[in-house]
Amino acid sequence: MTATVSAPAPAPVAARRGASPLATIVRLRSARIAAVILLGVLVLATLGPALAPYDPLQNTSDILAAPSAAHWLGTDYLGRDVLSRLLAGSPVSVLGAVQVAVIALVVGALPGILSVYLGRVFEWLTLRVVDTLIALPFLVFAVAMTALLGNGITQAMLAVGLLVSPIFYRVARAAALEAVGAQYAEAAQLAGASTWWIVRRHVIAKVLPPIGVALANTMGAGLVVVASLTFLGIGVQPPAPTWGGVLASDLGYLGYRPYAPLFPTVLIMLTVWAFNLLADAIRDASGASGRALLHRVRGGLGRTGAAVAASVPSPPAASERDAEGTVCVPGEPAASASDPSDAASERSPR
Repeated sequence: MTATVSAPAPAPVAARRGASPLATIVRLRSARIAAVILLGVLVLATLGPALAPYDPLQNTSDILAAPSAAHWLGTDYLGRDVLSRLLAGSPVSVLGAVQVAVIALVVGALPGILSVYLGRVFEWLTLRVVDTLIALPFLVFAVAMTALLGNGITQAMLAVGLLVSPIFYRVARAAALEAVGAQYAEAAQLAGASTWWIVRRHVIAKVLPPIGVALANTMGAGLVVVASLTFLGIGVQPPAPTWGGVLASDLGYLGYRPYAPLFPTVLIMLTVWAFNLLADAIRDASGASGRALLHRVRGGLGRTGAAVAASVPSPPAASERDAEGTVCVPGEPAASASDPSDAASERSPR
């Protein structure tokens, strides 16, 4: 009797190729689209004022002009070039969103991780502070902070970052609790490892993926908040250009230029969409087995392994019979279990 051995199923892509988390993220189409858009936004944030064709604060007599070769996006109600104002306002808008995310990360993530290790008192105090921040009205607190500390972009972003920090606190705390309860962390503790070694070796690696997702989402939300505050004149005083300020200046003259709000709105929407795509890509790639890549096996090795596994038949079970009661054993002729003549011939002496 011969036995048939089936080929092993192909291993997951990330495990088979030893891909790093960053390489796994780059393989996702959504991550590549987000990277292209965010690279363009980064260029605007760094080189925007230098690329502006006109002085963004210069008033001219050519007011409310339509898009033309001289002014690609037209002019506003004071004759200022809209494209120049959008380019010059890019650093403030983008860096404001980065400030919000960094402040929220520092204020929220570190206490969230430490609350698991520093005892009940620290845990209770930080939880009460987080509950208080969640209960505060968002815009009212931001306006109050800017009135108290001064109407500047840094003061406004500090207020917004404090209000967003509970997200990072809860995400970091949940991931740290999961890592602390894992068997490898308990084994390291029993082996005599210090708390700092366990945090550095095991907890941080467990916390980084959800923190990355929260960071990307917060940067998108922070950009919307920055645009909203500058739209209201909080943080940056007119006539300093910002994306929200350009949007606000166009709303009063929709009868002359009804398409004018589309330019800053599309710019804000594309940037926020790219941050959300990046957050989704990090979430998909940080799964236990790379779930996002299992449906998109690439490379000749993956296709060959799947074809081999599909072409090799699996061995039948010992009790598998066909419709006539025949035992199916590879390499031997089929013998009917219900034929008495065959059974008698086997029992007769030779």
